[in-house]
Amino acid sequence: MSQVAAFLEILQGAASNAASAETAYRREAAAHIKQLERERSFAFRRVNLMKPIADAAVRAESEEMAVAGSQAILRAKLGWSGDTEVRSAVLTEFAKVAQALFANFHPAEDQHPADVLALLKDFETWYEATHRTPFWDLFDQPMPETPLVDF
Repeated sequence: MSQVAAFLEILQGAASNAASAETAYRREAAAHIKQLERERSFAFRRVNLMKPIADAAVRAESEEMAVAGSQAILRAKLGWSGDTEVRSAVLTEFAKVAQALFANFHPAEDQHPADVLALLKDFETWYEATHRTPFWDLFDQPMPETPLVDF
């Protein structure tokens, strides 16, 4: 092999290594961006769900009303018109979040504030462990089209 060929082989090897490093970095960056997009999406879904639920808990006259209101909002946001065993379990678990919100907005004298964020995280963890998918993925489900009835 001539000196020129050896020299060019070294340069070609460096160029190939640089291209491989760039490709790997782009793949890692794309994966990281996808993860950040998912976290952002879930954060906005969380706030968009919890705002009306928190508003309902503030207005509720009792814990039962706060729970019923939160469950009605959750049903509406998810497009659930009927009950199933799975939906009932989700609503039951989510009730803990509504109860904590109500307790925080209407505290008894000897009551310490509940950690609503921790309870919401516990709910999310329960849902993912039970259903093997994040709770917030439910909001990706397309809503079935309802026939338009003209009277």
